[in-house]
Amino acid sequence: MPHHKNRNKQMDKLSRLLKEIKTLEVIGDTDKNIVSLESDSRKATKEGMFVAVRGVTTDGHKYIPVVASNHVGAIVCEELPASLQKGITYIRVADSSVALGQLASAWHDHPSSKLKLVGVTGTNGKTTTATLLYEMARLEGYKAGLLSTVCNYIEGRAVPATHTTPDPLTLNALLAEMAEAGCDYAFMEVSSHAAEQHRIAGLTFAGGVFSNLTRDHLDYHHTVDNYMRAKKKFFDMLPPEAFALINADDKSGRFMVQNTKARVLTYSLRTDADFRGRIVETRLDGTLLQLNGKDVEVLFTGRFNAYNLTAVYGASVLTGFDPGEVLVNMSRLVPVAGRFQTFRSPKGVTAIVDYAHTPDALVNVLDTIREIVGPDGRITTVVGAGGDRDHGKRPQMAQESACRSDRLVLTADNPRSEDPAAIIADMKAGLSESELRRTLVIADRREAIRTAILTASEGEVVLVAGKGHETYQETNGVRHHFDDREEVRDALAQL
Repeated sequence: MPHHKNRNKQMDKLSRLLKEIKTLEVIGDTDKNIVSLESDSRKATKEGMFVAVRGVTTDGHKYIPVVASNHVGAIVCEELPASLQKGITYIRVADSSVALGQLASAWHDHPSSKLKLVGVTGTNGKTTTATLLYEMARLEGYKAGLLSTVCNYIEGRAVPATHTTPDPLTLNALLAEMAEAGCDYAFMEVSSHAAEQHRIAGLTFAGGVFSNLTRDHLDYHHTVDNYMRAKKKFFDMLPPEAFALINADDKSGRFMVQNTKARVLTYSLRTDADFRGRIVETRLDGTLLQLNGKDVEVLFTGRFNAYNLTAVYGASVLTGFDPGEVLVNMSRLVPVAGRFQTFRSPKGVTAIVDYAHTPDALVNVLDTIREIVGPDGRITTVVGAGGDRDHGKRPQMAQESACRSDRLVLTADNPRSEDPAAIIADMKAGLSESELRRTLVIADRREAIRTAILTASEGEVVLVAGKGHETYQETNGVRHHFDDREEVRDALAQL
């Protein structure tokens, strides 16, 4: 990734940086130059600033003695070490993760205030909505940036993504690159982890979009209530001049904006709202959608996508794009990789690759397919569940898939450090006797996809769920190349 001067900034005055954060105590000289800002103790440099953050797996405070021996210029922490080293300025704060976000923004000269930054949060639909907003801005003739699970983009240039929302230093460096590239807009997915860990602290948002809320990431948040509160933090921080666009059909929508200072607007497929979507006609490869009374043909299928597109329409208008132009450009938008991606064989078998990896996402996708193929159409679902993640959703995922499919194939997803057979056993626990009779267990994912497609009858739809755009499979902590879309194409070619 090309470095520009902002990322490789040489120094900043400590006294100026300290104006950006709330300090409880400052010990030492503040009239000094700081040459780098780091939260990773291994990267902390002489005359740099180290921020000790209490992370999920490790606490930065325990590395303070190591960092101090490297003669850093300043240390930001929540608890002062037992012995203070001469020549280092110690800054005590209430929450160092909040301080890191604010310092990262200041270090890069507040890049988010130079862009119109819109955040998208919710369980399902974040990637699609953020990506389509980015595409919309570019179709409208603007330069734009995107921060998403699949990939980050600075104007047209791709920068690989590692987390849904990067750490504050990476995040602000990317935003600074966007500002420097002349971007007018930036769109980003805001994960619950990012809100909870204050990765977005110090950013200025022009708007926020809430899609929906269902069970996810309980391995991290433990309860749905915690998960909901983490997402709400994003709306709590929006400024009064920003907009908060919520899905009026999701019961959590109102909760999200209870304490927001932003202007609240709604979108809906079911009820009166500021932005009203209606499905007129639906097919496997597209939908005739009505948005605020105007018809538009879109290349997306399914009720969940109708929600995403209504949100995109609303957020585009609120961002300042012309409503008429937005409608024209809606028909030019194309689906995101691995999100309800359709593949057809000349023999009449259709395969759909989708990222659905929660019970609710599977319900959405399968209900959409059923709506299109009708009660007599045949559906086979190939699905697994990720290892080292929420165990509670495994039986639910199998159950929701089984009761909406004619045939179920249970297989491996990303087993990570777990035994695939144990994960499949957890999934089977959600199935009844009769459901088990029409379930195949094929742990090898390649073989599972091949079998499902090669044994499908004419007109059958095979859903391959869970991995979507991913190009790897993680087994025993090692990532191997694996792409559901490649496997589907290969199998369909053999029909």
